[in-house]
Amino acid sequence: MTKEATVLFDAPGPRARARYNILTAVSAVVFLAVLGALVWRFNEKGQFEGKLWSPFLKWEVWDNLILPGLWNTLKAAALGTVLALLFGVVFGLARLSDHWWVRIPAGIVVEFFRAIPLLILIFLAFFIPNKVSPSIADSAFGTFQRVLVDNFFSIFGVEINAGVITVPAFAAVVFGLIMYNGSVLAEVVRAGVQSIPKGQAEAAYSIGLRKNGVMRLVLLPQAVTVMMPAIVSQIVVLLKDTALGYIIAYPELLNAAFRQVPANYDNNKLQAGIVVAVIYIAINMSVSRFATWLEARSRRSRKTEAKTMGGGVGAPPAPGMAAAPPAV
Repeated sequence: MTKEATVLFDAPGPRARARYNILTAVSAVVFLAVLGALVWRFNEKGQFEGKLWSPFLKWEVWDNLILPGLWNTLKAAALGTVLALLFGVVFGLARLSDHWWVRIPAGIVVEFFRAIPLLILIFLAFFIPNKVSPSIADSAFGTFQRVLVDNFFSIFGVEINAGVITVPAFAAVVFGLIMYNGSVLAEVVRAGVQSIPKGQAEAAYSIGLRKNGVMRLVLLPQAVTVMMPAIVSQIVVLLKDTALGYIIAYPELLNAAFRQVPANYDNNKLQAGIVVAVIYIAINMSVSRFATWLEARSRRSRKTEAKTMGGGVGAPPAPGMAAAPPAV
C-alpha cells in the first residue's frame, strides 16, 4: 500500500499501515496453509510419483506432441494478431469517419462481432460454410464463390469441391480470433485516438494538413503509446484464446499436451495441465516484455532536441543592432 495520497485515496496513517501489514501477514499465512494442504493431498494421492512426470522428460513426447502443438498455437496466434490489428485499425478509424455511410456500418460490424462469444464464431466458421455452400453453388453466385475461395480463402487452407466448401480447423480458429479480437481492438484504436487532446488536431489543421495527414502524422503516432498496454493485453487474450481450438480438434498446445499426453501416459492430466500452464505463462510474459521494450524504444525515438534560432546561441539580433560579444 502506497504511503502517498492519490486522487481516490488519502495517505494511510500509522494505524492503517499497521492494519494493512497485519492483513498481509494473515493472508500470506492462509495462502501458504492452503498451498501446503494441496501439496499434502496431492502427495497422498501419489501425484508426485516419477512415472507421472517422466513423460515430460522424454524427447519423443516433446518432438511428437508438445512442440508441434506449440507451433500450431503460435502460428494461429501470430496470424490472428496481425490480421486482428489490421482489422482493428481499419474499423477503429472508420468509426471516426465524418461520413455516416462509413461510420454506421463500421459500428454495426464491430458491435456485432464483439457481442458474439468467440467459441460461437469458431463453430460458425467451421460448420456453416459446409452447409450453405452447396446452395450458393447452384445459384447465380456460384462462380463468385469459387473464385473467392480459390484466390483468397485458399491461403488459409479452405477448399471447395463440387460446390462444397471445407474449412479446416486452423482457418476456423483464425477467423474467430480475427473477428472477435479485431472488434475489441477497433474500440481500443477509437478510444486511443479520441484520448489525444483536441489541440493537437487543431494545430495540425492550422498548418494546412488534411484529415488524413492529421490522423497519420499527428494523432496515430501519439495514440499508439496510449493504446500499447490495452493492445498487449488483448494480444495475450488472443494467444490464450487459441486454446478454444481444442473443441474442434485443432492440434494446438492444449489439445496435444493436455489431451494426447495423458491418453498415452498414465492419465497424468494434472501434470500435463501444469506443464501447459507454465508454457503459456512463459509465452505471455515474453510478449509483455517485448511490448514493454518496444514501447520504451518508441518513446525514445520520438524525443527530439529543439534548437533555438541562430545556431543554438539565442535569437538573432534585431536589424540595426550589433550582436552581443561572446562572454569571456
